[in-house]
Amino acid sequence: MRAQIYLASQSPRRQELLQQLGVSFELLLPEPSEDAEALEVRLGQEPAKTYVRRVCLLKTQAALQRLQRQQKVMRPVLCADTTVAMGNTLLGKPENAEQAAQMLHSLSGKTHRVLTAVAVATAEDCTCLISVSQVSFMELSENDIQAYIASGEPFGKAGAYGIQGRAGAFIRHLSGSYSGVMGLPLYETRCLLQKTGLMI
Repeated sequence: MRAQIYLASQSPRRQELLQQLGVSFELLLPEPSEDAEALEVRLGQEPAKTYVRRVCLLKTQAALQRLQRQQKVMRPVLCADTTVAMGNTLLGKPENAEQAAQMLHSLSGKTHRVLTAVAVATAEDCTCLISVSQVSFMELSENDIQAYIASGEPFGKAGAYGIQGRAGAFIRHLSGSYSGVMGLPLYETRCLLQKTGLMI
């Protein structure tokens, strides 16, 4: 089946969620010369919603430029970005076990927000929607945290956890979008794909 869109994301979770919608896609990943991490630098104390939208749109712009450089057939491009916010503090991906432990301690027994921005760009325009969810963690013991870090799951994930893995058992309440917390809100994604005519 011919790809309907390009997915500009390395996340296997986003790929699985897109497959769940029945949308065929081709990966459009950053080239070695691109500094993808630089796009995720926060500007001052910008609010989480402003940050996640800006980063998502920057990633989309970079993907469109990549598409042009590689002279690929034009199809809609889908990008997403997820951040975890505890008050005005944004929790990115931990660089090491110590950072992961700090993040998990800060989430323990508290409620935080998970914001995922998703954008779909065509040759004509680009539309971005944001999903915001409230996630409440149980009180985590030191053993809980160290065992979770030892599993390797916290790495490569905003906030040092993945809801679809072992950390799902830490969550006592979720208000919002489960798929949004995973990294690609299915409702918002479907709305954007409907706008491009790819979904009924």
